[in-house]
Amino acid sequence: MSLLPSRFYLDDFFDDFPVMPRMPKMDMKCDVYEKKGNIHIDMDVPGYNKEDIKMDVEDGILTIEASMNNEHEDEEKNFIRKERITGSFRRQFNVGNVKENEINAKFNNGVLKISFPKETKKESKKFIEIK
Repeated sequence: MSLLPSRFYLDDFFDDFPVMPRMPKMDMKCDVYEKKGNIHIDMDVPGYNKEDIKMDVEDGILTIEASMNNEHEDEEKNFIRKERITGSFRRQFNVGNVKENEINAKFNNGVLKISFPKETKKESKKFIEIK
């Protein structure tokens, strides 16, 4: 049994004095799965527009970048708390020898859906006959 209440009445007071500065975690959560011979990536990018997201593939690495800048804020606003941050995110995936025209991407309701054919591994192991 605890003698302290579950919610202390001055909790909000201490929000203005953090012990350690906390930075919001900036990442793009995703699910990667295989279905019908294709690799699929479903990535959450809430708050971004399609124009804010850039994708490229180079040397078998698929790079996805999303950036947002809200510097044009109203100067008359006196923020008490500002948790929505601006910045950029970047994720990279090894996709192998996939060509850019084989990658399909759709963006809807804050979810980026990417699909591309699964790379077929070539048999590189060769047996050598001992004479």
